[in-house]
Amino acid sequence: MVSNVTESKEPTVTSPDIRLVVLDMAGTTVADGGLVERAFAAVADALGVAAGSAQHTEHLAYVRATMGESKISVFRHLFGSEERAQQANSAFERAYGELVDSGLTAPVPGARETIETLLAGGRTVVLTTGFARVTQDALLDALGWRDLVRLTLCPADVGGRGRPYPDLVLEALVRTGAADDVRQVAVVGDTSYDILSGVRAGAGLVAGVRTGAHGDDAFLAAGATHVVDSVADLPALLGELG
Repeated sequence: MVSNVTESKEPTVTSPDIRLVVLDMAGTTVADGGLVERAFAAVADALGVAAGSAQHTEHLAYVRATMGESKISVFRHLFGSEERAQQANSAFERAYGELVDSGLTAPVPGARETIETLLAGGRTVVLTTGFARVTQDALLDALGWRDLVRLTLCPADVGGRGRPYPDLVLEALVRTGAADDVRQVAVVGDTSYDILSGVRAGAGLVAGVRTGAHGDDAFLAAGATHVVDSVADLPALLGELG
């Protein structure tokens, strides 16, 4: 048995034949280490939101609550106009990229081995993110993961609609052709937005991991079928179900 696994009281139907695994990056396969919040500090400075102000506190709370959502969507909500949102997004990309380039990122322990195990077992793995493509590529380069999987997706690849919409998951299915049924898809992430996107896509397995932004209550409220300690638990979980 996989240790410390939580199942929903009313789980969705789980197919034992998971063919496609859609994995989030930051917080799920990549250790975030607070980099998103540090990059947001640069955004606040660029947009004139004073550190310690009520507005800064409110904005930071929203950033934390919406971890997993497309960053440009977050900034549109926070700053209103498209011009200010784009300015914020550019500042975030620069700041996050500099943090990544400084060596302040690493894989979640066992993440690469998990992906390799899934691939070796004949499954297809797609890495997704709410970041812009330039930020996603910086992460892939820093980790040496450019050739690890055949497909990576960001909101720009699906017309801008990131999580909690189902678009990234469905695009992974369409582009790879790895599954015949959405119930043969597993979606794994560290936020309620990851979970909601998987549920909306009809995925057969939607699992939350305890290595990132949100916890068990948020996962189960969003409809998770399972909650595990880490993505490293995924191969054993799939083995149990299959």
